[in-house]
Parts: sequence; structure tokens; C-alpha cells
Amino acid sequence: MGEAMIRTIVEAIHSSPTQAVVYLSGGASVALGWLMSVPGASNTLLEAVVPYSRISMVQLLGRVPSQHCSQAMASEMALLAYNRAVKLSKPGFPVIGVGFTGALATSPPKRGDHSRFFLSMRASDRIWETSVTLAKNLRSREEEDKVASRVLIQAMAKACQVSGTFDSGLTESEVPDESEIQFSEEQELEQLIKGDLCFKVYPFSKQAYGSDQDRKIILPGSFNPLHDGHLKLLEVAMSVCGGGYPCFELSAVNADKPPLSVAQIKDRVKQFEAAGKTVIVSNQPYFYKKAELFPGSSFVIGADTAARLVNPKYYEGSNKRMLEILGDCKRTGCIFLVGGRNVDGVFQVLENIDIPEEIRDMFVSIPEEKFRMDISSTELRKKQGSVDKRKRENAKEDVEQSSK
Repeated sequence: MGEAMIRTIVEAIHSSPTQAVVYLSGGASVALGWLMSVPGASNTLLEAVVPYSRISMVQLLGRVPSQHCSQAMASEMALLAYNRAVKLSKPGFPVIGVGFTGALATSPPKRGDHSRFFLSMRASDRIWETSVTLAKNLRSREEEDKVASRVLIQAMAKACQVSGTFDSGLTESEVPDESEIQFSEEQELEQLIKGDLCFKVYPFSKQAYGSDQDRKIILPGSFNPLHDGHLKLLEVAMSVCGGGYPCFELSAVNADKPPLSVAQIKDRVKQFEAAGKTVIVSNQPYFYKKAELFPGSSFVIGADTAARLVNPKYYEGSNKRMLEILGDCKRTGCIFLVGGRNVDGVFQVLENIDIPEEIRDMFVSIPEEKFRMDISSTELRKKQGSVDKRKRENAKEDVEQSSK
């Protein structure tokens, strides 16, 4: 009866839109079997990693952990899994990162401490944490693993908003210590600026884009403000690509300016909500880092940006370094769709730029007859500044006239 109920819950998890990356160490291995043996696993499970050896864990964390089995370790693993999940998932789909670390029964039996395990689930706006101390010498290693696996499946069901429950196998004395912390949008964005989160998706677009949603068509920019040129350029880029998931990308961190404030990010995001367009807020201003975040994507850029990308000046004057970095971008499967741009009064297109042979196939021209719009956010800000200045002058004149 218990196994049948577990299968029913797993089926419901697979039927939910939530996708997951799971990192396990020291137990709960049976949970992977349950998740993967039920049809529909690919709907949920994006990746599962078992960093069991010390070196494997060091490579996952990027550091040597001071303690392998702790709540802090499980939470760190969950955050890494979450960031991995948002990179692998389809845009707009809810994701969770699962981190588990345990010290279960050994052979021969360990002295002293009881068996215990720690579990953490990270979503964009919250984190669930669970710790359990198991009764000593009550179960075999295999039995303890099954109990930990049941607790993990129940926690995943909760995170996926799946109703239903089953017996975890814990005794009355084995009471889980559970907590849930919720984050506001402002806290999420602060975590993103800090670098804890790699990006946040605002899926404002309600349009269906078919089965090719894994490939993103991304138009990066500062969008201060968003204008018709941006919208039209992404629309034309979609027609050139012949499919994919269109979205805009706003970096909260700039290469040569202070990072945007949370208030600035929220103000710019509101523009996309009003337009009904999906926007991704990231913390990577450089394209080689964007390529790591969004492998296999097509980036929509202007001819002026394309010219800078292949200019050795921006690579410490090294042509070799430029080719190495863009070569790494190429290996991620990314390409650049290049639209014409008015530069110093001259309309420049991809064909005006000398692209090295080694990376030429990364750059695809958007024909001028399909897109040409001589408008920029800078010009719009200047025009708006002139309008605001004139309004202030008129208001001052009105005050002066009324005082006479």
C-alpha cells in the first residue's frame, strides 16, 4: 500500500509544471529510483548529481567544506541546484533545487552519534528546510535510506503543490525539525545583485511558442526606456530564427557602472509587464558569461555591439584572447543575430564589420529590409529630458506671473 501511494504522489509531481535539479550526498538514493521509474520523469527531473566523494563535493561547492553533514550544507547544495535548474529549465516554468546530505547507518555500526539527515528545497521565493535524527540501531542502512527517501519525496510534493501524503516511516520520537522561509521580490533581487541567484525570470508573455522553447532568443539591453525598436527587433529576430522562446534580458550589474538598485530594476520590469513580454533579470554584463547562463541561445544585438565584440581593444588588446573568449561562446552553441544600427549618423550593418573567419558563423545578419528603426533609448531620454525641462520652465513662468 505504501509503495502504491508513493507512486501516486510521484505521478502527481511529474504532472505538475515544476522542474527540479537534485543533489544528494550520503543517502536518499531510493528517492531517485522512485522519481525515475515512474513515467513522466523527464517532465520533472532536469538533472540529478550524487557528489559522494570528498573531491566531488569540493568541485560542486567550489570550496572545501568544514562539515559535510549539516543544514547549512544542504541549503548550500539546494541553492546550487536551484541555480542549475533555472539554467536548464524552460523559461517561465517553476523550478526547485533539492539538496540532501546525510550520515546514515554504517557497517560496522558507528559509535556515538545517531544517524541523521538534512534536506533543503530552494524555490525562487522561498526555502524549505528539514532535519531528522533517527533512532539508533533501529534500522539497517537500507531501511534508513528508504525513510530519508520518503521524507524527500514528501517535501518535493509540497514544493510542487501536490496534495496527498503517505507514511514516512518515522517513529513518534523521530520528529522532523521543519522550517519555511519566504522571500519578497525585493529580497530575491537583492540576492541576485549579490550573486546568490544567477537570474530571475518574469514570464509576462502568455503566448505559446511551440515545442522549441528550450532555445531562447534573447535581446539584452538596459531598456531605459523600453521602446518600439526593441519590440520590433525581437519580433524580426524570431522570424529569422524560425522559432524559439523570445525574451528580453536586463543585467542588474553593469561592466562600468554601479549596479542597478532594486527600485530601478522593478521600474524597468514594469515596462515589460505592460507590454506583455517576458524579461530575464541577470547579474552578468559580459556576453561570455551570458553564454554560460543561457547555452544554445541566440542573442539579438546591434551592429555597434557586434563591432565591440570582435574588437581586440576590449580584450586587453589581444586578438588571440578575443578569439579564445568568443570561441568559448561558440562552443556553448550560442549565436549572435545582428541588426543594423545608426552609429554617428551612419547606418551600420553586419556586412560592414570585419569578422574573423574562425567565428564568422556565429554572426547572422538581420536584413535591413526586414528591420530598420533609427531610434535609441538614449535619444528618447534626451527628448524626455528636454520636455521635462520645458515643463519646469513653464511652471516657473506661471509662478512668476501669478506673483505679479
